Amino acid sequence: MTSIALPAKMRVFERGWLSSNNILFLGDSPALIDSGYATHAPQTVALVAKSLPPGRTLERLYNTHLHSDHCGGNAALQQRFGCRTWVPAAEADPVRHWDEARLSFRATAQRCDRFSFDETLSPGDTMTLGEREWLVLGAPGHDPHALMLYCPHDGTLISADALWQNGFGVIFPELDGESGFAEQAAVLDLIEQLDVQRVIPGHGAPFDDVAGALSRAHSRLDHLRGDPARNARNALKVLIVFRLMAERTLIRASLADTLAGARAWRNAAAMLAPPSKWPALLDTLVDELLRSGAVTQDDDGRLAAPA
Repeated sequence: MTSIALPAKMRVFERGWLSSNNILFLGDSPALIDSGYATHAPQTVALVAKSLPPGRTLERLYNTHLHSDHCGGNAALQQRFGCRTWVPAAEADPVRHWDEARLSFRATAQRCDRFSFDETLSPGDTMTLGEREWLVLGAPGHDPHALMLYCPHDGTLISADALWQNGFGVIFPELDGESGFAEQAAVLDLIEQLDVQRVIPGHGAPFDDVAGALSRAHSRLDHLRGDPARNARNALKVLIVFRLMAERTLIRASLADTLAGARAWRNAAAMLAPPSKWPALLDTLVDELLRSGAVTQDDDGRLAAPA
């Protein structure tokens, strides 16, 4: 449960990994922001159904960006509620044709059930959520097509993975040799220019220490920009833990197979070591994760992420 005051018609479902948080707006046209990971979709549907007033249905579904932990429940929600769905405009064509080479799911070795969309969102658009007007803002950095939602009336920012209480999401464009650090810095600068009173992040509890979060995010970004290999190392660790959480248990050898077939994994590894050294790199990262407690290993050598 969040400890800060939220707008009257907003409900925040704070989710644990693998899912992003979900934000439900009640009112004349109930709407949900982001839908979590595919394996958590039944729970997402249940949370929404339990929170809707009697006789009401979920009418609208919006995605801040199309990483698997933010849109993996789309298909289940569409099937259950028949909700109209909005995606970032730049992702419309890949979703329409379900082009997994352009969507992120294959690159990260993550799952997303195929879904459709009805309309698109672009920076500068406005919408009504919970009987308040919200502005769509571009939030490239973590993802080049990511969006945030801002309500000037009460200073609420739905930041997705652009700003967390302690940082932000992996800067994935940098793994592809594209600019991401500069875009992330610009997004943080944009947030500073807004009158933000509270932030609903993509992961973790809503918070109102906006200045503190921005300061920590700037420090984190400066650290990563100082040596881009730090971003790559963090990305590969995050991807390993995510896969372990999704699969529950894996043997180490399967991580090497995943790395060989997933572009984001390979790109991160290539920034850290030549291909001949990738098995040793994976062993090093797994050992670090074991020491930190982010991963466990049983007597048979099978890896798992703590529940």
